[in-house]
Amino acid sequence: MSQSNGILIVGASQAGVQLASSLRELGYADPITLVGAEKHPPYQRPPLSKAFLQGLVTAETLAYRTQDFYEKHNIGLVLGERIVSIEKEAGGAGVATSASGRKFAFSRLALTTGARPRKLQLEGAELDGVLYLRDADDADDLKARLERANNVVVVGGGFVGLEAAASARKLGKTVSVLEAAPRLIGRAVGEATSDFFLEAHRSRGLDVKLDARIVRFIGDADGRVTGVELDGGQTVPADVVLVGIGVVPRTEVAEALGLACGNGVVVDEHSLASDGTTVAAGDCAEMPNPLPRDGAPERLRLESVNNAVEQARNAAATIVGAKVAYRMVPWFWSDQGDLKLQMAGLSAGHDQVVVRGAMSDAKFSVVYYREGQVVAVDCINNPVDFMAVKTLLAKGLNVPADRVGDAATPLKKLMAELEPVS
Repeated sequence: MSQSNGILIVGASQAGVQLASSLRELGYADPITLVGAEKHPPYQRPPLSKAFLQGLVTAETLAYRTQDFYEKHNIGLVLGERIVSIEKEAGGAGVATSASGRKFAFSRLALTTGARPRKLQLEGAELDGVLYLRDADDADDLKARLERANNVVVVGGGFVGLEAAASARKLGKTVSVLEAAPRLIGRAVGEATSDFFLEAHRSRGLDVKLDARIVRFIGDADGRVTGVELDGGQTVPADVVLVGIGVVPRTEVAEALGLACGNGVVVDEHSLASDGTTVAAGDCAEMPNPLPRDGAPERLRLESVNNAVEQARNAAATIVGAKVAYRMVPWFWSDQGDLKLQMAGLSAGHDQVVVRGAMSDAKFSVVYYREGQVVAVDCINNPVDFMAVKTLLAKGLNVPADRVGDAATPLKKLMAELEPVS
C-alpha cells in the first residue's frame, strides 16, 4: 500500500493553524502541510487595527504558535507560496502548484484561504497613501505612515474602520470617518447600538460623517493623496486614507476546482464542500446557520476568530471520520478605544429590543428578541451580560422581555430561575 500524502491545508490562517493542531489532537498521523502566501508565520489579525497600530504589541508577539510547535507536531509550515492551481482526482487526492512552480501532493485538501479587502473603485484610488488593512504588511505600512501624518481619513464605519480610527485618534491625529450608510456598523448592530457609538466617537474627537458620498481621492503632483472630495464639493484633508469597506472571501482556488461557491466556498454542516472530500473553514466558507432559529438566515459566512477556530475543529473531526453537525453560538468583539463591544447571537430579523443599563454610563446591553425569544445581544463594556446571553443561547433558554430590562437583577440569576431542573 502506498504511503498517504496526507492533508494539504491551503491558507496559513487562524482556521488553518487550528485545523492542523486539531487533527493532531484527534490522532491524525498522516503528513500535514500548511501553505501560506505570506512570508510571516501565522499570526493574530484582530490586534492589527488596535494594539499594533498603537505600538502596544509587536508583530513577533502576535504569532499563534512557535516554530517548535510545528516541528514537534510534524506540521510542515510552508511560507511565501501562493497556490494558483490544483489538479484533483475524484477520490480527493491531487497535486497543488504554487506561483513559483512548487508542487504539493496531497491525499486530502482543506481550504482556509480567508478573505481579501473589498476595493473602492474611484478616481484617485491608486494614489500613494490610499491604504487597506488586512495583513501584517498592511499594518506595518499604515503604522509607519501614521507616525508622519496629521490628517487621517477612514472610509467605512464598520468594525475595522472604527477600531483603526480610534487608534489613530489615540495617537493624537485628526481623524475623519466617512460612512456611506445612515448608521455606523449598521449591518452588525441595531439602531440603539449604532446611535451610541456615533455619539461616543464624536465626543472622543472623531469627525464622523454619515451618508457620505465620495466622489474621488485628490493627490498632489507627486502622486500622494492629499484629500477626499465628497458629493457637494467638500474636500476632507488627508495625509493617509484607510479604506475599510468589508472583505471578499478568497474563492479563486475553489472556483477553479469547480466547487460550489456563493458568498464563500459552499460547505455543509460538516464543513464539506460540494465535491464531498474537500473541507473549508473560516472567513472563506459559507455554511448553514450554526444557530438555526425560525426566521434566521439559512446560510451565512461568519468573519470571527471563534468561528475560524470552531469550524476548523469541525472540519478536523470530519477528516478523521468523526463527523458532527456544526452547532455554536456566533459571537464577536470589537475594541474601539476605551469601548469594548461584545456580541452574541445574530440579531437579523429581530422584532423587539430591550436596553439593560444606562447608555450614558457607557456600560449597558441591548437585548434582541424575535417572537418573544432572545436571539442576540450587544454588550458595551459589560462582559457579565455577554457571557450570560451567550450561555442562554447555547442552552436554548429564554428570559422574558419584561424582566430583562431590570439591570439591577443579574441575567445569570434570571436564567437560574427559569432553567428547568433536570
